[in-house]
Amino acid sequence: MEQKNNKKVLRSWAIFDWANSAYALVISTAIFPTYFVKATPQIIHFLGFDISNAALYSYSVSFSYIIIAALSPILSGIADFSGRRMFFLKVFTLMGSLNCMVLYFFNGSDDLWWLGTTAFILSTIGFAGSLVFYDSYLPIIATEDQFDKLSARGYSYGYVGSVILLVVILVMIQKPELFGITDPYLPSRIGFVLVGIWWVGFAQITFKNLPKDNRSALGKGFIRNGYSEINKVIKEAIKQADVMRFLLGFFLFSAGVQTVIYLATIFAEKELKMETGELILVVLIIQLIAILGAMLFARVSGLIGNRNAIIIQILIWIIICLLAYFTTSKIMFYFTAGLVGMVLGGIQALSRATYSKLLLRQNTDKDLTSYFSLYDVLYKLSIVSGTFIFGLVYQLTDNMRYSVLALAVLFLSSILFIAKVRVSPKEEIETA
Repeated sequence: MEQKNNKKVLRSWAIFDWANSAYALVISTAIFPTYFVKATPQIIHFLGFDISNAALYSYSVSFSYIIIAALSPILSGIADFSGRRMFFLKVFTLMGSLNCMVLYFFNGSDDLWWLGTTAFILSTIGFAGSLVFYDSYLPIIATEDQFDKLSARGYSYGYVGSVILLVVILVMIQKPELFGITDPYLPSRIGFVLVGIWWVGFAQITFKNLPKDNRSALGKGFIRNGYSEINKVIKEAIKQADVMRFLLGFFLFSAGVQTVIYLATIFAEKELKMETGELILVVLIIQLIAILGAMLFARVSGLIGNRNAIIIQILIWIIICLLAYFTTSKIMFYFTAGLVGMVLGGIQALSRATYSKLLLRQNTDKDLTSYFSLYDVLYKLSIVSGTFIFGLVYQLTDNMRYSVLALAVLFLSSILFIAKVRVSPKEEIETA
């Protein structure tokens, strides 16, 4: 058993966040969504249906997370019982990074939409799959008193690293003549390759210094056991009113939050005709304000409680959806993006903290891993639901603003559950 809290090992673990956050920012948020819309026909013929390119992108996100949600219990079981953490961390990292590089060949030809869609789906699966094994190292390399500090360090590394790479790509997109580039698609395509190289390159530090695999037999029932454990926890959670209410509310507001993350830039490009450089600026604004927002709502929750702080943030998300529906100017969109940043980091950080408090309050600490596996599956299914609803409403109405209103309904519905959650004894009295 290797000694915990080794500084070199902890730093190497956090560097994986520096490596893979480039995907999260460049591919899933800042550049690829709008590139996909520009590089594909307005209407795509697929399986006998005519689908708008924006709706197809939304469905691609949904499909990716359906696969990930289905695999999640199996992957958690493998991480816990097989001793193959490093092997599968490498497999999913390689899958994700290589498919980022494959996007280089997605060059705007009308007949290559399938290549961009497939590579995006596989890179998304690689990204999310790798996180299962990355996260599972935390209790192995650090003592419990270091968890919060180490997680925050990884987040900080990821933020700084992804922004550095995004700025480099932005310079290529905004000033292609400095690099002798005349093809309008080429700067973004080079950016996708850089993401793949950055991801797999810096991950080598993590691979080298984290504990090596100590493999054991998987056993015949590891797949069945993974799903039976989730089923067991669902049955237990149903008996715990506050846990169940929180999970239902979390599912609904996460569907809205994650859909905004994936599709905000497409909305701006389609509805406001914003250019790539302007969209990247929007993403940078969101990233910067998100850090301040997370700290702000951490203080707010200390003053008025987790539940009330989450409700305030959900109400702001509803306002964001309404503002987006009526937005016609870029200035208004920048303001709305600022509001997104203010509640983006806060609601995600408070959600996990609130869930942890509820579990400890319900004396479920011995099954924390299983309960968080359920939390993770619901999180992924929320992305499936939110992006599918967004794409479907847009497909049916040909108006993305109605899709945004659909997200407002998700946020509003979530309040009905969160408002009844009792996180602390004080909130129990207020609810009663």
